[in-house]
Amino acid sequence: MGMPSKLKNLNLYNNGSSYLGVVSSFTPPSLARKTEAWRGGGMIGAAKVDFGMDDDAMQAQWKIGGYVRQVLAQFGARTLDATQLRFAQAYQNDATNSVDNVEIVLRGRHSEIDRGEAKAGEDTEWNITTECVYYKETFNGITVLEIDIMNAVYKVDGNDINEGIRMALGLL
Repeated sequence: MGMPSKLKNLNLYNNGSSYLGVVSSFTPPSLARKTEAWRGGGMIGAAKVDFGMDDDAMQAQWKIGGYVRQVLAQFGARTLDATQLRFAQAYQNDATNSVDNVEIVLRGRHSEIDRGEAKAGEDTEWNITTECVYYKETFNGITVLEIDIMNAVYKVDGNDINEGIRMALGLL
């Protein structure tokens, strides 16, 4: 009988600074594709045509405790990829005791910093939303997914899905 690997712990690195003990949760981007229905003559139904990433697909949300000046200082970032976030995660299978390393690297800028209610003597937690233009996910050091919006890179499990399009545009 199998057991699923469960997230046992995580850490966040914000432009290289470790948030160990500060980060409380991470919601990765939903990675939605933008598709539109096309029903041409002779077709008995519509087929969805792939137009790349959906407009809000590369949005990550994460939470931290306390007051973190670095995050506030990043709010006025002028470039699309000003902040690099790296989420290191440890998944463990209790049946085999094996531990897998999953890392998600994002580049973008924060669109929202919700600091909630500040009340003396009570816990505080900030909710940060980061709009990403770059996403890379690795499993035990092997790249599973890489999306670079500005450079038209879309790689899935080692396959360069967008290579032909970049070549047609003179980007390769």
